[in-house]
Amino acid sequence: MSSITHPPEVGEPIGPLPKEFAALMRPELPGLLKEIRAEVTRAYPVYGRLLNGPNAGAIRQGVEQALSAFVDRVAEPGKSSALRDQLLRKFGRVEAYEGRELDTLQGAFRLGARIALRRAKAVGQQYQLSPSLILAFADALFAYVEELEAVSREGYAEVLSRASSEVSAQRRRLLHLVLAAPPLPQELPRLCESAAWQLPAEVTMVALRAPVPDHLEAGLAGDVLADLDIPHPHLLIPGPMTPERTAMLGAALSGAHAAVGLTVPLTQAADSIRWARRVLQLVDEGAVADAPVVRCEDHLVTVWLLSDAPLVSHIAARELAPLDDLPASRRDRLVETLRVHVSTRAPAEQVGEVLGVHAQTVRYRLRNLDARLGDRLTDPDRRFALEAALRALHLQGRVRTGPERP
Repeated sequence: MSSITHPPEVGEPIGPLPKEFAALMRPELPGLLKEIRAEVTRAYPVYGRLLNGPNAGAIRQGVEQALSAFVDRVAEPGKSSALRDQLLRKFGRVEAYEGRELDTLQGAFRLGARIALRRAKAVGQQYQLSPSLILAFADALFAYVEELEAVSREGYAEVLSRASSEVSAQRRRLLHLVLAAPPLPQELPRLCESAAWQLPAEVTMVALRAPVPDHLEAGLAGDVLADLDIPHPHLLIPGPMTPERTAMLGAALSGAHAAVGLTVPLTQAADSIRWARRVLQLVDEGAVADAPVVRCEDHLVTVWLLSDAPLVSHIAARELAPLDDLPASRRDRLVETLRVHVSTRAPAEQVGEVLGVHAQTVRYRLRNLDARLGDRLTDPDRRFALEAALRALHLQGRVRTGPERP
């Protein structure tokens, strides 16, 4: 092929490939296409599956277009590559839908380029082309691969940007449906599929104290559902709070505060978040000690006893009514002595140590209480109501704690 104009020798600036080179490469395309398919699917088995799937036609056409468009560009430098770009963007979209990083597709592109370069070297030997022409071909080929990667990246980014907003909205709706009153809606499995979320048997709800830091969502695992832009933000963690989940939550919070609800069946998720929010309220009220992460399971009795504060006050007023005629200071001392006595079942000596008074004082007070309260201390139901009321008052801070002052 003496008509081919050879570019300058190595070491000199390399110009564009001669148009005649396209005529040598075009007959090689069918064999090159088969070779690239075979080697790419061997190196990346996932593409073997895709070539037998619903996108097989588009993938084959895209590979053919990527090869022929390169040769066309050599023959006609100004020729449009719109069809190639359309198919390559679909390549990128398929990678995003399949959940792969673009490294796999880029690796396949580069492997295809090496195979094409190997074929070009064979053609060069056949037609005795100069080494500088093959070098020019290699430079043009790998620059072309970078172009293919850039176009496919556009399709990949398109899916990610759309999916980010769409999936986020779908997952918020999913979270709302899970927290709705049972039974779970029939559309839930379909929504789970479109939101790429596997429906768990158990969940752990987490109540967050607003405002939530901007960085929090980025630190959560991919299967955690979140609704953060509401007055009472919350999370849904599939399954129990394993050590790994606990570490993930602690790292994501980074200064924010949360209450972890109980791990419950999916149908009871609303109960879990209700308890978690109640614990946050009790922290604010001082009934539960504050911490970055408070666990409901450590405060179940407190949540139960203070679940209805007005009712607790009514029960306490009813059960302690026989002490109402006493001076306030004396009444308080008797109530605190009674609380320690019924909650510990300890002898007078130990109750006295807790209160900081002599055992004989405790015995005197208990005789007074027995005289005034009567069957409230002997009847099992009345005694239980009295003990529950005293514990609740203590948690609310309405019963003095610690040793008595002289």
